[in-house]
Amino acid sequence: MQAQGDKQIGDVILDVKNISLSFGGVKALTDISFDVREHEVRAIIGPNGAGKSSMLNCINGVYTPQQGSISFRGQTFSHMNSRQVAEMGIGRTFQNLALFKGMSVLDNIMSGRNLRMKTNLFQQALRNPWFGAAEREEIAHRAFVENIIDFLEIQAYRKTPVGRLPYGLQKRVDLGRALAMEPQVLLLDEPMAGMNVEEKQDMSRFILDVNDEFGTTIVLIEHDMGVVMDISDRVVVLDYGKKIGDGTPDEVRNNEDVITAYLGTSH
Repeated sequence: MQAQGDKQIGDVILDVKNISLSFGGVKALTDISFDVREHEVRAIIGPNGAGKSSMLNCINGVYTPQQGSISFRGQTFSHMNSRQVAEMGIGRTFQNLALFKGMSVLDNIMSGRNLRMKTNLFQQALRNPWFGAAEREEIAHRAFVENIIDFLEIQAYRKTPVGRLPYGLQKRVDLGRALAMEPQVLLLDEPMAGMNVEEKQDMSRFILDVNDEFGTTIVLIEHDMGVVMDISDRVVVLDYGKKIGDGTPDEVRNNEDVITAYLGTSH
């Protein structure tokens, strides 16, 4: 384990090696390699079309790369679907919200507990004193979800249909649903897209708190360079599906290839 600032960064938890992904004749990713260490905030940045979301889709089983391997806690996996990856301990939020707009905040976050539920549909249907397993389990899951609601400071909206909330709060609910899965690694795809300055500050604080208080490892795609440089431990930079930089925020900020491709200026 190594110290980074005041934070203890652990060993490699996620190892991406030589990933290549094509759609027909179009190369989305070419020979991408990087690792993620336990307890760090690892950012993936790059211009539009650089392959950032495609990379997350490979990690969480939406896409199967033509070449390369991905290892989680030393276990290499391929041809895994999203549910199997989630069961391994990798959670995900998406750039475009996929919340249940007619359902309450509480029920949306509760849906993230699905993987953790042990009782079957038959047991859940038999809700009486003789068959109390389903009731006991639901009470425990609801208590867990209420803690997430408190953590994200959305108690006032717990019974509100998500579709009625401002966009920034919907993003917070999306984060809460992912946290309900109790992921060891959380993939965040542009969690601050479309937010104003105050909302970005709130979301940055919550991401750092998730990393610090829950010990969750974060892999983050974000366009706001100020946010990335403030909250990330290490940054990997993609451009046209190729890796052009990898290191600490300061190292990336001073990388000439990154300056040319992404930042556009050396000043």
